[in-house]
Amino acid sequence: MKHIIPVLALSLISLSTSAQELNTLTAKEKKAGWKLLFNGKNAEGWHTYLQKDASAAWKVQDGALALDQEAKKNGAPGGDLVTNDEYENYELTLEWKISEGGNSGIIFGVHEDPKFQATYLTGPEMQVLDDAKHPDGKFPKHNSGDLYDLKKSEKNAVKPTGEWNKVKILKKDGKLTFWLNGVKTVETTMGSEEWKTLLANSKFKNWKGFGEYAKGHIALQDHGNEVWYRNIKIHVL
Repeated sequence: MKHIIPVLALSLISLSTSAQELNTLTAKEKKAGWKLLFNGKNAEGWHTYLQKDASAAWKVQDGALALDQEAKKNGAPGGDLVTNDEYENYELTLEWKISEGGNSGIIFGVHEDPKFQATYLTGPEMQVLDDAKHPDGKFPKHNSGDLYDLKKSEKNAVKPTGEWNKVKILKKDGKLTFWLNGVKTVETTMGSEEWKTLLANSKFKNWKGFGEYAKGHIALQDHGNEVWYRNIKIHVL
């Protein structure tokens, strides 16, 4: 007897399969030495900047690390989430989704020290933004995929707000390369003449410590808006 599976059932099976694939490594990734930075269940491996543990404002929602602004209103402290470990040469991949009018960022090379009261005081940032509705979207070097306030994306590759965007950041011996949704957006080398020029033309030109640490933490920014991150993976080079 031929069995016919209803379309709805097929859809549910597809969704279930997709959910199971979130925050996991493929056999190929495992063999290559990739590691998960987010297990899909909790904030293990992360903590709030300058704190021991992760703030309760960072929750897991539908397989993503989500910044819950309502939780902050109810007393949970906010703050940028940073990896427990530090990294120097690596390939980082992840997916992000931003709320309407929202702002966040992926910050790296973060030197955690009380004399630096915020992650962005030492770490450069790949911008995460609702380009269309956040005020920063009107400024060059402040759009999604940009090296924030340093270098503008070569191409606009961001998806509409509410959709997932795929990021790859390659950092090797100071050379930075950004991809957003498969499109290379930024390339430069930290400490190079180009870097010095970019720095001199940015808000960071007089910030002692900014971009000076080859090895540092990776941070997900709390900029006061809801944001979601998932499939966070790293391959140390």
